[in-house]
Amino acid sequence: MDGEITGQNDRSVGIHVTDNNGFKHKIELRKDSGEIYYHDQDGYADNPNERTEDENEHVKQARRFARYYVYRERGYDTLSWEEHPNRLNTVRLALERLPLPEFERLFGDFYQQLSSQFDASVEPVVEIPADAEDPSEILYRKDIYLAVDGAQASGLERAADLAEAYDVDLTQVPDRSTAAWQEFTEAVEADPEIDFGGSLEIGAVSDLGLFYLDDNWDEHVVEGASPLERDPDARVELLPVELSSLERCQAFLAHHLKCQVRDCFIGMGVEPPAPFRVLGPGRLYYTKRYELLEMYEPYHTLEADV
Repeated sequence: MDGEITGQNDRSVGIHVTDNNGFKHKIELRKDSGEIYYHDQDGYADNPNERTEDENEHVKQARRFARYYVYRERGYDTLSWEEHPNRLNTVRLALERLPLPEFERLFGDFYQQLSSQFDASVEPVVEIPADAEDPSEILYRKDIYLAVDGAQASGLERAADLAEAYDVDLTQVPDRSTAAWQEFTEAVEADPEIDFGGSLEIGAVSDLGLFYLDDNWDEHVVEGASPLERDPDARVELLPVELSSLERCQAFLAHHLKCQVRDCFIGMGVEPPAPFRVLGPGRLYYTKRYELLEMYEPYHTLEADV
């Protein structure tokens, strides 16, 4: 995938995207939302119904890449929270750093619900719906909110961009003696956009929610009550998996968010950065695409030979 910004005005940005098949897409989108209001391309049928499933996915990849490219190059708010790799990774880092008692306070209901499906002595937090087609296929969900405001979150994302530019891997314990780390910290201190104003931490989570299919394979979503009137910064959503301890649950949820970062890049037709070339369940949306589309490998399975 390749991009070139062709112009902008007070409201919009124009960009040319060349997709992985070599076809060019001319796209125009809103700077404040990422809404795409113009898209022309020269490689596929204009009518989506006349394209193959893979061809439709290439078109969607170009649109996702356009929003990400404009965010990266110009810093505009063009990414939704679900498709924002820096925001998702920030939540992952915050989750990994939670002391275990705090993790239990925030995510203990999630762990208890998963455990209840493998241990009859554990009471479920929410009852399995009577019309669920298969209890083992219920997807449990919880929204996560960072304890920072929008400006501080943007600073965290800007810091993640600088880390990539200086080849500093924030997903691992950094060697603070390296020249790259010194250059990175100096750049962070000098950057006017970065003002964390507080510690990196998770401020709130939603109640437990779920997604399931009934006997007729109709989809149902039961939302967990949200503590805040804004979009979350990330969402964990997993099928029942047997975890032997809270520690393992915390590690698995962090890996799950790493897989979601992977999904963001694969979904825009880009190879993920090295720390995110991992296997395992990420977003349900991409799990479905990995299962159905020939152009994708089964990245969502831990046993995949990829």
